[in-house]
Amino acid sequence: MKIGYYNIKTWFSFVLLLNLFLFSSCDENKNPIPTVYVDIYIDLNDPLYYDLQSVGSYVYITGGVNGILIYRSSADEFRAYERTCPYDPDCGIVSVDEASLNAVDSLCCKSEFSLLLDGAVSQGPSQFPLRAYTCIYDMNAQILHIKN
Repeated sequence: MKIGYYNIKTWFSFVLLLNLFLFSSCDENKNPIPTVYVDIYIDLNDPLYYDLQSVGSYVYITGGVNGILIYRSSADEFRAYERTCPYDPDCGIVSVDEASLNAVDSLCCKSEFSLLLDGAVSQGPSQFPLRAYTCIYDMNAQILHIKN
């Protein structure tokens, strides 16, 4: 059986179009928060970050799109989240609700995000979690590195 040039060309074109269709449909599920470069070092001995000395504490810092929320989840683990609400990045900025230990967008959509569950939506209309940044903690030097 001989395969003709046109059959291969038709098959190749079909596979190419199928891939374009599949990958273009994934954009609907893309987090709407823009990706910006983050590479921040925090010295926990600095008085500005004294609040991060105890588990369950948090601070806000500049960086990311609209600031970063750093939360100390255990003695040797930190979590850093973008403060921009993924439901409406042009309007919403999350802040910590100390009663529930959730990050809440109290200005726009009222979405709530769990600080303990990687920024997952716990309530509200947001379909996406908070954008999380990677935290690397050097316990000996008391340096926290936040990056994406």
